[in-house]
Amino acid sequence: MASVDVTVMGAGIFGLATAFECARRGARVRVVDRAGVAAGSSGGVVGALAPHVPENWNAKKAFQLESLMMAETFWAAVDGLSGLSSGYARLGRIQPVAMGGMDLAQARAAGADALWRGFASWRVMSAEEAGTWAPAAASGHLIWDTLSARLHPKRACESLAAAVSVLGGVVEVGDIAPEGRVVWATGIDGLLMLNAASGKPVGSGIKGQALVLDHDARGLPQIFADGVHFVPHEDGTVAVGSTSERDYASAAGTDGLLEALHRTAVGLVPALADARVLARWAGVRPRARSRAPVLGGWPGRPGHFVANGGFKIGFGIAPKVAEVMADLVLGGRDAIPDGFRVEDNL
Repeated sequence: MASVDVTVMGAGIFGLATAFECARRGARVRVVDRAGVAAGSSGGVVGALAPHVPENWNAKKAFQLESLMMAETFWAAVDGLSGLSSGYARLGRIQPVAMGGMDLAQARAAGADALWRGFASWRVMSAEEAGTWAPAAASGHLIWDTLSARLHPKRACESLAAAVSVLGGVVEVGDIAPEGRVVWATGIDGLLMLNAASGKPVGSGIKGQALVLDHDARGLPQIFADGVHFVPHEDGTVAVGSTSERDYASAAGTDGLLEALHRTAVGLVPALADARVLARWAGVRPRARSRAPVLGGWPGRPGHFVANGGFKIGFGIAPKVAEVMADLVLGGRDAIPDGFRVEDNL
C-alpha cells in the first residue's frame, strides 16, 4: 500500500469493524496485530448479541439498541463482500421468569414496546410453548425477546478481515509502525497503555471461560439463565459461557471453574446432558472502569484514537462503534455519547 489514511492497531472486533467502516467510505486502511486476526478475546466461541433490559434507560442502552438494529444489514454487507459467514442470525432469546417475577417481566414487556419502537418484542409465555429447548423455570413462565441475535466471534472477525481486504485494505501481522491517523483497538493491552499514560485506572481485564458442545439446536433461540448464555450456532453446536474472573493465574488456561460451569449448564438446560464437549476456550476481555466502551480521541495525542472496552457486549455494539469511530476519524464528527469518551473514563 503506497500510503495509508488510517492504521488500526488491533485485529479484534472493534478494530476490524472500524477498519471495515473506514474502508467502505473510501479510506486507505491498514490493520496491524501482533498475533493475528481475533487472537485475543475476540476469538471466543459464545457470540450472544443480547440487549440490556428495557428499563432505567440510559445512553449505553440506547447505543446498544441502535447497534443491534443495525446488525443484520451490517453483517450482511460484511459477509457479502468476504464470501464467508459471520454466523449472524437474529433468532431471539428465552430466559426463565423467576418466582414472583411476573410483574417485573410484564413491566419490561411494556418498556420494550415503548423503547424498541416496534423493531422487536419482549413477551411472557408459558414454559410449555418452548418445548424441550428451554431452561428450567420454577415459575412455569419464560421471557421471549426477538431482539437478541448471535454470531460466531472468530468467524465474524475473519469475515471482517476478508471484507477489508476486498475493499483494498491490508491486514498484517507483526510489529509494524502505524501511518496516518491511528486507531488503538488493542483490548486489554490497550487499556493497560491508557492506565500507564494517564496514571489512572481506566480499565482492566476480566477473564472468561466457555465451552462448545455437540448439540444441534440450529435455528432455535439462545437461552440466558442464571447468568449463563447458551448459544446455538449454525454449525450444529451450542456454545455455553461464561465465567467472569477478576483474579486468574493463566489468561488462556481452562480449569475447574469451567467444569463447574458445565455442570451448572446441564442443570439449567437438561437437553444438553449427553452433549459431548468439543472445545474449551478462555480469554481476557477488556473492561473499562465505567463499564461503558472507551471511544474517541486519545487526549494529548493528536491524530490518535481509541476504540476499546467492549467487555461482554463488544460484538453487539460493534456496528455502532464502527459508525461513530469512522465519523470521528475520517470526518471529525463527534457523535460519541457522553460517558463513552476516553476522558470520561480518566
